[in-house]
Amino acid sequence: MSEDGDEYSPEMLERMSGMIRDFVPHNRSLGLEVVKLRDREVWVRLPYRSELVGNPETGVLHGGAISSMMDAASGLAVMSRLGRAGSIATLDLRIDYLKPAPPSRDVIAHTNCFKVTKHVCFVRGIAYVDDESDPIASVSATFARKS
Repeated sequence: MSEDGDEYSPEMLERMSGMIRDFVPHNRSLGLEVVKLRDREVWVRLPYRSELVGNPETGVLHGGAISSMMDAASGLAVMSRLGRAGSIATLDLRIDYLKPAPPSRDVIAHTNCFKVTKHVCFVRGIAYVDDESDPIASVSATFARKS
């Protein structure tokens, strides 16, 4: 991160994108990419692809792909908050689907690790297409961490 707390460098974004792809093959299959990163906050893109569509009649992405993206983005927010990669495990992941993602559009997850204790990290976030104030889903997650 820069000295003044702004966003991470493009090199760090690529390193984080590589990390989620290299360590979790499912994330690689989804094509997840870190697009923005700040202390405790992460933005991850799920590129639209026809093989990720849940309903061929509407072209809407499958909810499972969005859930996986939100889980990965939440875990990265925890690592960003901790300042390092570490051993974490999803304890609870609640996703509320607010509306379908528009067909043929990439989806972005924005997650924030807002609280860390000795054993548990807490994350909130949303998924959206164009406008963060108009989310398609929200997430609330907890992660176990090694102390």
